Amino acid sequence: MSTGVYAYITMDGTGKEAIDFYKNALDAEVSGVQTFGDLPENPEFALPDEAKNRVLHAQVQVGNTYFMLSDTFPDQPLDTGSQVNVCVTLENVEKSESVFEKLKVDGKVLMPLQETHWSPSYGQVKDKFGITWQISTNLQECM
Repeated sequence: MSTGVYAYITMDGTGKEAIDFYKNALDAEVSGVQTFGDLPENPEFALPDEAKNRVLHAQVQVGNTYFMLSDTFPDQPLDTGSQVNVCVTLENVEKSESVFEKLKVDGKVLMPLQETHWSPSYGQVKDKFGITWQISTNLQECM
């Protein structure tokens, strides 16, 4: 069962500024902000200094709704028109796998489903209509 569908906004290094802007403009509450620098250290992948303060994930509440926001990794391109995609959160890995498999038909896998430090099963797929979907298991871990 799906636990929610959320707009996911991607910024190009201006995530913190955008959070403050939306907080003011929409009377929003920020439920949490995690930066790339907050990630556990990985000896196989040194985190560049310019990435450390970029937003990895933020959740912003407007009334009784939410949207999520992150920055791109430094030097990762951000195509105009692709700044907003959809995040679907699900209750278990099996359902995440099922939804992912259905969305990828005639589409393109951007990030295979895999365990991350925030989700036991997370991945990204662009469907046949060009919509990018983030599939994440365990809403409480995603937030």
